[in-house]
Amino acid sequence: MPLPMRLSAITLDCADPEALAAFYQRLTGFAPHPESDGDFAGLTGADGFFLGFQRVDDYRPPRWPGQDAPQQFHFDFEVDADDLGAAEAVLREAGAVKAEHQPREDGWLVFTDPAGHPFCVVARRSTSSP
Repeated sequence: MPLPMRLSAITLDCADPEALAAFYQRLTGFAPHPESDGDFAGLTGADGFFLGFQRVDDYRPPRWPGQDAPQQFHFDFEVDADDLGAAEAVLREAGAVKAEHQPREDGWLVFTDPAGHPFCVVARRSTSSP
């Protein structure tokens, strides 16, 4: 039987915590954590979920899809299917880079954040039947 646990935080390694926090704040609308400093920055969602960013000396960004510096994790963000193009424009303006390799062509886009972490933007599908 699983323990009654709730995921409450994720922390990413990076070279510039404040810059990466600013990037994800634009994507999520999470509030900056008041105890952020030069070596650590954080964001807090309305439900209390915490997204942290910690400075790592000699940080090596992941190289996706290669495995010489594996991705280790990735986020998936959902948007309405009609908003996928607009989401791409906002992401690029915020500093995301669309990955050269796109494994799917059906509403699933891969980007990298400013620190090189890959993440996906997925078109939310309607759950209603036709």
